[in-house]
Amino acid sequence: MTLIVDRRVPVTLLTGFLGAGKTTLLNAVLRAGSGPKIAVIVNEFGEAGLDHDLIAAVDEEVVLMQSGCLCCSIRGDLSRTMRDLIERRQSGRIAFDRVVIETTGLADPAPILQTLLVDSYLAQNLRMDGVVTIADAATGPGTLDRQFEAVSQVAMADLLVLSKSDLVPTTERDAFEARLRALNPTAPILIAEKGEVPTDRLWNLSALTQDANAAQVHAWLMPQDTPVSAAPLSNLSGLAPPRAPGAAALSPHDARIGSASIVLDDPIPEVVFDLWLDTLIGLRGPDILRVKGIAFIEGIETPFVFHGVQHVFDPPVPMQGWPGGDRRSRIVVIARDMTNPDLVCSLDMLRALPRSDAAPTPTKDLVS
Repeated sequence: MTLIVDRRVPVTLLTGFLGAGKTTLLNAVLRAGSGPKIAVIVNEFGEAGLDHDLIAAVDEEVVLMQSGCLCCSIRGDLSRTMRDLIERRQSGRIAFDRVVIETTGLADPAPILQTLLVDSYLAQNLRMDGVVTIADAATGPGTLDRQFEAVSQVAMADLLVLSKSDLVPTTERDAFEARLRALNPTAPILIAEKGEVPTDRLWNLSALTQDANAAQVHAWLMPQDTPVSAAPLSNLSGLAPPRAPGAAALSPHDARIGSASIVLDDPIPEVVFDLWLDTLIGLRGPDILRVKGIAFIEGIETPFVFHGVQHVFDPPVPMQGWPGGDRRSRIVVIARDMTNPDLVCSLDMLRALPRSDAAPTPTKDLVS
């Protein structure tokens, strides 16, 4: 069977704490002489702190870098800026292979992710490739304590980049890494060396593509570098690693984030899956930071990968080349202001079998 090639331009959302090193990483991406040509969207050129040695030419809205990459300032609505880039690319006036959107330090990633889905023109031409969040090992713990927006940025990431780790003792860095893993167990953590990382590690973070294989889907749901203590997706105990006896109490902000997972050996009845998802989103949609998984539905041979932020979901992607021996569904939920038992009860609805006279009723704990 011939796979459908997704020709939409991949988009990476670069977010992170104030002063964490987004500008340093951005300049490293633009400085790279090899790899894809990138269009970078920033709020203002001045705020971006672009290395002027990299600039080749400037027009009213777009900076052309010596590497062949572009940098575009948001001069109004983000949707309009992205539309303008797409139209310039389609007309042949500019060329790029990827888009990187740099957010402000306290920006919530969710509205940008939703914009790419609900705007039909953008959805036809762009696809979200991943959220990269930069966390500062030196000041990051205090930022997480003070700013819940920073906690949300960590929880919604596909990749966490740990910056300034050389400025803190190893014990402090390890404790901060453990805190990040507890907030987002599904995102691998990449250590920045002098503010830079291999740029190719920033791309292809999503498994929502027609050509994704089983290994990529599994890594997307649970990264390979996650410690054994963080629990492979094997039960309903939740993803967050257990806290050691005597460990410091969670920050009030951290305690607002919960995560849980489930693995189902048997295909899910369609009515059960639909009821579970409709109930979760209908009752707690604004609090759902990420829902992602691969699901096998009764009567359908091919599984599909799905992903959502709050109440907005990407179109599900069928996995045409999935190995025939593994038919287990794996689902992960990361949410705010929902306890882990609430999430576990929600996922446990997927174990229910539809009755002949009525569908399963919603779990009461989810409404609290």
